[in-house]
Amino acid sequence: MFFIDVQGTLIEDNTKLPVRGAVAFIDYLNANGIPYMVITNSTKNPSDEFLGYLNSIGLAIGREHYLDPLMMLERYIEKKQKVAAYGSEPFLRVVESMGYVLDYECPDIVLVAIKEDFAPDEYAQMIEFLLSGAKLIGMHETTLYVKNHKRYPGVGAILKMLAFATSVPYTVVGKPSVPFFDEALRRIRLQKEEIEYADITIISDDVKGDLIGAQELGMSGVFVLSGKIRSADEILPSLKPLERPGAVYADMQEVLENI
Repeated sequence: MFFIDVQGTLIEDNTKLPVRGAVAFIDYLNANGIPYMVITNSTKNPSDEFLGYLNSIGLAIGREHYLDPLMMLERYIEKKQKVAAYGSEPFLRVVESMGYVLDYECPDIVLVAIKEDFAPDEYAQMIEFLLSGAKLIGMHETTLYVKNHKRYPGVGAILKMLAFATSVPYTVVGKPSVPFFDEALRRIRLQKEEIEYADITIISDDVKGDLIGAQELGMSGVFVLSGKIRSADEILPSLKPLERPGAVYADMQEVLENI
């Protein structure tokens, strides 16, 4: 049984096309009836739209096998609450399309997603809102964001910066939050009953943003080098023994070859 990341794992960060072996891996799971969930932190497109894109590039992922943070957002923010959302323009439009009211005067929530070019004034505005009583929520807790072959601080890094600056704690909607993994577990149990975390292998290119939290719940971690991290030596030496993934592979083709 598998939980599988998307960006940098199934699709390349820059081209947004399948990495080597990704299509074959999903086809293998489907053909053999192996339970799996594709768990992505994607927030730039509505859930059904992004899933449709994955299908269009050859990844035959059914709706029952898919989960993203947008599908969890209503658990954290009520529609009546005012939201100061920060992220890419597509993300802001998605939030509005879900019925949330964006407010940059006196918000109840500061909601942070990924963006490559946050301006200093945006950080200053977030800090003022948080010090005035707004709650801090991150769509996910990724370590790095990759675009055009450049690596930027991920949402997790930004959340930690804001929490350090304001002493306001934060909540995470997507990976690696326990509620998100619990929902993925609930859904994979619809494919096969009585699955436990110990039965699941999670595959991701983000050790700190995905694998460590999953491994703390009892899952086995597989780290792929097709995304954010270009060499295992960039991250593994800094990890504690219990944080290290059980296996490291170049890409999904090597994962498939080692099942």
